[in-house]
Amino acid sequence: MGIGTADYRAGTLNMRSIRRAQANDVEAIGKLYRELTTLSTPSVSAERIAAIASSALTHLLVCENDGEVIATALVCLCEDVMFQDQPFAVVENVIVGTQYQREGIGKYLMDYIEDFCLQQNCSKIMLMTGSVNRNARDFYTAMGYDPDAKIGLIKYRRNFGH
Repeated sequence: MGIGTADYRAGTLNMRSIRRAQANDVEAIGKLYRELTTLSTPSVSAERIAAIASSALTHLLVCENDGEVIATALVCLCEDVMFQDQPFAVVENVIVGTQYQREGIGKYLMDYIEDFCLQQNCSKIMLMTGSVNRNARDFYTAMGYDPDAKIGLIKYRRNFGH
């Protein structure tokens, strides 16, 4: 599953498309993850990407521009019982390469995710962003996500059992 769009800028044609990540995207995804976090070193493997590529509930997406991976997002469909058979979605690790930020790539990716979640009959989409990342919070708020609807809590593995 993938969609594409043509974008004309400065006399050139950029072909953007979104698709599920494949094992050969490992280097590009690893590079994007390293842009996201400085607290720990991401460890991305081709084998793990391949396993996720065959999952019915977890979708690792990449956005390409002229064949170059420039953004990624992870969408997890969570089965639920509250609203019959409607799952809900959790979106994590939305990253647009620094050189492509403020070009509409994030909106393009999030619009794709919303369309995908509609097709999956999701009751809601939940996501978290860093509490000090004001730009991301403003972006998601502008996209219609309510920062005051719920409070997200997180406990990292290093603190399990404490």
